[in-house]
Amino acid sequence: METHNAKRVEIVIEAPLERRLTDALEEAGVTGFTILPVQGGSGRSGRWSREGQIGRSGMVSVVCLIRPDRLDSLLDAAFTVVERHIGVVSVTDAQVLRAERF
Repeated sequence: METHNAKRVEIVIEAPLERRLTDALEEAGVTGFTILPVQGGSGRSGRWSREGQIGRSGMVSVVCLIRPDRLDSLLDAAFTVVERHIGVVSVTDAQVLRAERF
């Protein structure tokens, strides 16, 4: 089966900023993403959980699969939201089937 190159971008951000982030992504032309709840983790400030230090609404993970040539516009849009807030952005190489969906 033929696969196609893509980029997988995952943005972990405070849940109250979810709408601002997804609006920015859509304005940048991103047509698809998945939003997942984040239960907890550990980072520069130590361990945290949804019930713990981050606040009542916790964190979410926004995952996008996009064509490599669209990466810069997605990152620019994400950075406008993430730069002043708690958030982590990661980019990995991915292979997808049905490239026309991305």
